[in-house]
Amino acid sequence: MGSSDITVNGTARPCDASPHTSLLDWLRDQGWTGAKEGCAEGECGACAVLVARPDGPERTRWVAVNACLPPALAFDGQEVVTSEGLGTPPAPGREGDLHPVQREMADRGGSQCGYCTPGFVCAMAAEFYRPERTPQNSADDHECGPNGFDLHALSGNLCRCTGYRPIRDAAYALGEPDPGDPLARRSDTPAPAAPPTRVSLAEAEFVRPADLTELLSLLAESPDAVLLAGATDAGVERNLRHHRPPLVLAIDRVDELRDLRVEAESVEIGAALTLSEIERGLAGRVPLLEELFPQFASRLIRNTATLGGNLGTGSPIGDAAPVLLAMDASLLLASAEGEREVPLADYFTGYRQSVRQPGELIRSVRVPLPAAPDAAFYKIAKRRFDDISSVAVAIAMRLEDGAVAAVRIGLGGVAATPIRATATEEALVGQPWTAATVARAAEVLAAEGTPLDDHRASARYRSAMLGQALLRFHAEQGEGAGAGPAKPLQKGGFDRQNHYENWGEGR
Repeated sequence: MGSSDITVNGTARPCDASPHTSLLDWLRDQGWTGAKEGCAEGECGACAVLVARPDGPERTRWVAVNACLPPALAFDGQEVVTSEGLGTPPAPGREGDLHPVQREMADRGGSQCGYCTPGFVCAMAAEFYRPERTPQNSADDHECGPNGFDLHALSGNLCRCTGYRPIRDAAYALGEPDPGDPLARRSDTPAPAAPPTRVSLAEAEFVRPADLTELLSLLAESPDAVLLAGATDAGVERNLRHHRPPLVLAIDRVDELRDLRVEAESVEIGAALTLSEIERGLAGRVPLLEELFPQFASRLIRNTATLGGNLGTGSPIGDAAPVLLAMDASLLLASAEGEREVPLADYFTGYRQSVRQPGELIRSVRVPLPAAPDAAFYKIAKRRFDDISSVAVAIAMRLEDGAVAAVRIGLGGVAATPIRATATEEALVGQPWTAATVARAAEVLAAEGTPLDDHRASARYRSAMLGQALLRFHAEQGEGAGAGPAKPLQKGGFDRQNHYENWGEGR
């Protein structure tokens, strides 16, 4: 029952896929085989494609996403461009015409075996069309080219054979889109709306409700339904653990879950806004969130991942929870019976468990303002980017007359749930902000939580990193803290070049 259509490379195609068929598998079944499956969990980027997303009410933004994670039905009524759709293929009586990204990759030797190349090309094309990309002095940011190309657009793409330098050279050689470029022209018109969708097959049903009222009604009837936003978790569960829920409720385009309100006393962030949308919308107004964004997975993941999904899974290693705990955030939970506000510190009750009741969902995240003037987020992982943290530490502090007037510290990866480091906070509040005070508090912080030995890190290592985080925070802020970071930070709110120096992580 039900049908859907997806526009791929300018042509509408009927989609009769199962609710559990990924966009990647459907595309390949249709003959668009440029996108490949590498990892099936959003870490390699071989499956990247472009999708049209709203950029305000009148414009479209081309966004690169991992096609291996979301179901094809999530793109009902949407526009998708694969690597095949970027250039003009040769035909009888007509020569082919490569897209500028494809041309630079070919001319500069950016491809060897070619398996990952279509995904790189799509991720590069999204950055090529990014409206904020402007030429700059590349000395301002060692990971941004003179043409304004941000290499972190490719942080979710892996290549095993080329060595990345020619790929970087291709990215930095790109100019501006030509005025007649069809995808550039498409950006000047509105993005397609997401229509209500209901597709039922024998084993499963996929529903995109028209609004929040319908969504909550469906959730009340089927509280075990899987809520699908970016599918960065649900897609992995399907691909690697073969999870096939009988009902999938797509919430990513429900308007009531996509508000971003900045008021004098708080910021309210809709649970279905993507991390990339939040980053653009806040534009650095919440410094601790600004530090989180570039360390949260990759651009490909941030283009679909949401705060609601990151918190809704209840994972103890989600990157958002420590930051939001340090900011004293709360969650607005909604159900057919009404709404309630719950402090995030009271939300988690056990490993992947929370106070959320059957039939409830996270509607938004509320962060109080003003934000603490001195803050930092430290993520310790085996890779610089696009990795799960072994330990995550978020610190938000306010000083008065050289003493700690208030401090909140959020921790991830050190207990069955994300936690506040309350013992360390008590050891700091009211004390002078000196090296001696911090050294004593660092010993307390090293014992917070119940660090465990697992494949990501040992308990001893985790404890050491907790203490070192506070010592580093003091070294960076200095004893004259109170006016923000003590040294200039590069784009993204943290010093990427020195982020892993002097830590002893052992890369």
